[in-house]
Amino acid sequence: MSKKIDFLKSISSLSEADIKAKISEDELRLKKMQFAHAITPLENPMSLRDLRRDLARMKSELKKRLLA
Repeated sequence: MSKKIDFLKSISSLSEADIKAKISEDELRLKKMQFAHAITPLENPMSLRDLRRDLARMKSELKKRLLA
């Protein structure tokens, strides 16, 4: 639970442009990890879930800022 809170605090200090850049970087990283996992199983497949959830948190924060 504290990882989620720490992540949300770190996102809240970023600007919208920084969040967009981080989202695009992480989406690319997720695609690479999924491809690598399809060929050879990852050592920790739970990292895929963590990355997807972090992306969703960043997208939610960005949407919240755009609507405010």
